Amino acid sequence: MTERIDRALAELGLALPPAAAPVAAYVPAVAASGLLHISGQLPFDNGMVMTGRLGEDRDLAYGVLAAQRCALMLVSQIKAALGGLHRVERIVKLGVFVNSAASFTDQPKVANGASELLVALFGEAGRHARSAVGVASLPLGAAVEVDAVIQIAP
Repeated sequence: MTERIDRALAELGLALPPAAAPVAAYVPAVAASGLLHISGQLPFDNGMVMTGRLGEDRDLAYGVLAAQRCALMLVSQIKAALGGLHRVERIVKLGVFVNSAASFTDQPKVANGASELLVALFGEAGRHARSAVGVASLPLGAAVEVDAVIQIAP
């Protein structure tokens, strides 16, 4: 799995960022009963959080990119929690939270930025259930936040 992901990242011209430290009183990942729960990850670009509200001061393309950056951070957190990606069996579920104006209704399209990247990296094991919801605000003014549940091998 690790080689596949490294190859896919190189083909896409992407790199995993360092796993971010928590910004409050929680841990980045918890393994329980064969599942790895990854706390909500924010979109970082050049070390800065991608901020803004979709449908107000940010557009759909920005949101898709922010969701992709969240997915890269998810993979970094998985790697940090497990000491590599070799134990990943499946991406089970994503929760995608989009900082949205009341009139913005393209949350599923924003979430595709994360979903499509995870399928590109993990193949069929990257296909997952998902929710995509609009919220009034996110930590640090982030445009998008994504959390995940991952099935892992013992």
